[in-house]
Amino acid sequence: MGPLVPDIIGNELNYVVALLIGIAFGFILEQAGFSTSKKLVGLFYGYDFTVLRVFFTAGVTGMIGVIALGHFGLLDLNLIYVNPTFLWSAIIGGFIMGLGFVIGGFCPGTSFCAAAIGKTDAMVFIVGLVIGVFLFAEGYPALESIYKAENWGYVRIFETLGLSQGVFAFLLTTVAIVAFWAVTFVEKRVNKDSNLKPIPVYVTLSIIAIIIGFSTIFLPDRRESLLAKVEKSDVSKTADIELITPDELTLRLIRNDKTLQIIDFRKKEDIDSITLPNSLPMKIEEMFDKDSKKILSKRSKDNIFVCYDGSVAKKAALLGKELGYDNIMVLEGGFNLLKNEIINFKDYSLSEKKPDDTHRFRAEASLILNEKIAEAKKNKAGSETKKSKRVIGGC
Repeated sequence: MGPLVPDIIGNELNYVVALLIGIAFGFILEQAGFSTSKKLVGLFYGYDFTVLRVFFTAGVTGMIGVIALGHFGLLDLNLIYVNPTFLWSAIIGGFIMGLGFVIGGFCPGTSFCAAAIGKTDAMVFIVGLVIGVFLFAEGYPALESIYKAENWGYVRIFETLGLSQGVFAFLLTTVAIVAFWAVTFVEKRVNKDSNLKPIPVYVTLSIIAIIIGFSTIFLPDRRESLLAKVEKSDVSKTADIELITPDELTLRLIRNDKTLQIIDFRKKEDIDSITLPNSLPMKIEEMFDKDSKKILSKRSKDNIFVCYDGSVAKKAALLGKELGYDNIMVLEGGFNLLKNEIINFKDYSLSEKKPDDTHRFRAEASLILNEKIAEAKKNKAGSETKKSKRVIGGC
């Protein structure tokens, strides 16, 4: 399953849903004729382009779906694995794959689909597939230099072309529609079918696909657009950000307030140096992630945003409001003010100044808070925050 931001599907149910989707996928493949080698190799001989249509449709549907879900914050795009590009592996592997497809009449996925309904040739193909995997694994040390040659990293085509993902999606959708019509004419010519008039339903579907593809242009990357909006905002003039003073925060920490949750936006080395109790490190761009949503959406918690001087925390608070969080407060003056007034408190009671209530509170609170900081640092050293990881996979 995809890394949906709302936890609609739990880890246990995930396997059940994946099994049902797998069964449905196999059923659709079989109904599309992908269990018949003659239909599959028809792509290479020009008499049947079902393979091209199905895979193009799947690619375009998945692409538009990912863009739409990402735009509305329903999918954590950071957890979607992008296969790294090794140029020579792609070229050589693609050649071997294509050759095997033509000779055997199947690809790995369709071979299992055909074997499931009792096709003997598919079973033989799977045996050959297993032997090939074994030989590659055994010969990998000798092939590793070729396999990893020309590592281009995690390449995305729209970034390489300098296009937005929406514009690229529209262009690819258009290419798919043109390809569908072109191969339809080729099929009719090869199969001696003189009826070249467009079928109305195909025209309607093509228009709908173009409209949907065009709409992706107006679905900008949600992360980038919101970060840009927050970056341009003048936080000094923002009145709707709720603030909490260092004294109030310290008092709640001393009282072991269980509803308190500090989100620390400082650098990692500074957080490791002075770790505030009940605090979690976070970067402002991580607020879109699935793991961050689990943390920030706890209704029983007050999220206290902390940075050095309060400016980054205020921008994070504005972003939080855009993302729908209403339980956010910003530490007034930031960590620097907390450090000066409480953590590194200087006692002037021996001077000519007469200590007031604030002075007495900070003198006592400084000792307790420093003890709690030392304890938090000790506890943090033996623990590590678990984060969701990208699931490696592919077809």
